[in-house]
Amino acid sequence: MAEKLEVKELDQVVVRFSGDSGDGMQLAGNIFSTVSATVGNGISTFPDYPADIRAPQGSLTGVSGFQVHIGAGKVFTPGDKCDVLVAMNAAALKTQYKYAKPQATIIIDTDSFGPKDLEKAQFKSEDYLGEMGIDPDRVVQCPLTTMVKDCLADSGMDNKSVLKCRNMFALGIVCWLFNRDLELVANFLRDKFAKKPQIAENNIKVVQAGFDYGHNTHASVPATYRIESTSKEKGRYMDITGNKATAYGLIAAAEKAGMQLYLGSYPITPATDILHELSKHKSCGVITVQCEDEISGCASAVGASFAGALAVTSTSGPGICLKSEALNLAVIDELPLVVIDVQRGGPSTGLPTKSEQTDLLQALYGRNGESPMPVVAALSPTDCFDAAYQASKIAVEHLTPVILLTDAFIANGSAAWKLPTIEGLDAIKPHYVTPEQKGNYTPYELDPETKVRYWAVPGQEGYTHILGGLEKDGKTGAISTEPENHNIMCKLRAEKVANIPVPDVEVLGDKDDADLLIVGFGSTFGHLYSAMEELQKQGKKVALAQFKYINPLPKNTAEVLLKYNKVVVAEQNLGQFAAYLRSKVDGFVPYQYNEVKGQPFQVSELVAAFSPLLTSPRGGTENVSAVEGNQALPHGGDGGGLGLIMDMVQKVAPTDANILITGENGTGKEVLAREIHRLSRRSGKQMVTVDMGAITETLFERELIGYKQ
Repeated sequence: MAEKLEVKELDQVVVRFSGDSGDGMQLAGNIFSTVSATVGNGISTFPDYPADIRAPQGSLTGVSGFQVHIGAGKVFTPGDKCDVLVAMNAAALKTQYKYAKPQATIIIDTDSFGPKDLEKAQFKSEDYLGEMGIDPDRVVQCPLTTMVKDCLADSGMDNKSVLKCRNMFALGIVCWLFNRDLELVANFLRDKFAKKPQIAENNIKVVQAGFDYGHNTHASVPATYRIESTSKEKGRYMDITGNKATAYGLIAAAEKAGMQLYLGSYPITPATDILHELSKHKSCGVITVQCEDEISGCASAVGASFAGALAVTSTSGPGICLKSEALNLAVIDELPLVVIDVQRGGPSTGLPTKSEQTDLLQALYGRNGESPMPVVAALSPTDCFDAAYQASKIAVEHLTPVILLTDAFIANGSAAWKLPTIEGLDAIKPHYVTPEQKGNYTPYELDPETKVRYWAVPGQEGYTHILGGLEKDGKTGAISTEPENHNIMCKLRAEKVANIPVPDVEVLGDKDDADLLIVGFGSTFGHLYSAMEELQKQGKKVALAQFKYINPLPKNTAEVLLKYNKVVVAEQNLGQFAAYLRSKVDGFVPYQYNEVKGQPFQVSELVAAFSPLLTSPRGGTENVSAVEGNQALPHGGDGGGLGLIMDMVQKVAPTDANILITGENGTGKEVLAREIHRLSRRSGKQMVTVDMGAITETLFERELIGYKQ
């Protein structure tokens, strides 16, 4: 029978491991990812786990998943749905089957599908496959727990420890299915359990048993699969998560700048791994302090910056709220500081283990006073390295705190990363004082070219100075409450940030003749790029502009956004980036695609939403649409309805009539107002817009119209 089993070549495959939080699905997924990256495959991963520290065993709320997308070439997303689903118990099958393709291969542990397990998973009968409409021919039904116990019967391990090895048996079946070299798995396990070699060997034995099970039984599948790498660029590679890449980027920046790295942090999901990783590198001069709270974590980093270190604080959205006062201190003192915000679902505690892009406006404006701060958003797990490096470079060269936005998706996700050389990285030159300033140094003396103050590290003879939270005189450095001085200092701090040079935003795809420009920022890059590629395969003209630098925006932002007839801004919030771009670019009125599900975008859903925009009759910005849920909803009706509206606009615009435009958000009110203004006799004057959305109906009547009861 073995000779009849076909080996098929695949370009890509998506595998999802799922089970209880304690079943080791994250580890199994990580090992399979690492082995795949080692042989040159492109990978993208997505750990999906519950917020419960330890949910009841077998419960629907306690299921943990790990999805990996493996490709012969480069892959950009963890995939929409999986080709292979590993379900370690009934609850995993019940909750995770929705992530499987219709013809997916499903591997289950039949020992975990007993009557009690089915009851916990809320199955109505023992025919769980029939109840879910699953074809039994697609299911590898393995008595996995029993076989692991048999395999380790003579190991001397207790029953609890034996059960912890079940994930390795499932991994062995998956490795057989995709013709993976078990020696690579063994090397990983021996390295992971270097201090416990017997545990390593027991796990290796179980992996081999799972592999042999698949080989000997053919495990109900017609073929095994092989994914050969099509592009192998020479170099050293590793499977790296976004959080680890962020940590490495900070270490590299400190090395390049000739500075000591300090991290003041407080543990918080999903940013804690940055603290864990940096704490391992004391040999590189890294100092890490786990502080008593978020406030002290940031305050200690501000102090370390004053003392001359490359200072960093890491957190998530709730921590940014708490750190805001200390961040403001760094702003007014003009001290370099890197603030890492690994975004998660909010508000409040919200969805602590899930991912969103909802901290953007908080990063831009979430502080009292005029408090400008550069904002950088990483594009992928591997880009976290460069984003952290560039954020550090901006901080120490322009003496400003910088916020680096990542999120749970790319922070916990991983990809194959080619290790850079320190020589190949951009130079970092801290803006230190000059010898000529010795004896007459004042803390806010500005570089005439960059408008950046000079940084004097305490202890340097001849550069004595005082910094603090009270406004200072720009010339003397003394405390000042003079109105004109405060006005000048606010403007100088704002201008310094606005003038920081950042790369132009690059337009990918059909950049010269696109019928639709997709716009995003940060971690949605992979999904938006894949959606663009899918639309191009359909013969559509589509381009993508993904923003990494948010504040300041690239110099070519307006040019890019206003070049295309139709633009859609897609983001994992309710429209923060779209609103920000509209405030910065006059006349920019895009379509919007907004989801706040705590999950990454689905490429198929993006394609379905963007497709109607390409065929809609609207041209230019005559009309605006909102994309709600997963469906694009163009407003304005057909060409005839739009024509009637435009006829009316052309008639009333040249008159002195007062015009009231009503409608829900996204129905094009502002667009019509701008068109009326353009056609009016006041078109040469500035148009002033007032957002009435936050004003109650009662207040509107009483205060603005003068209504009396």
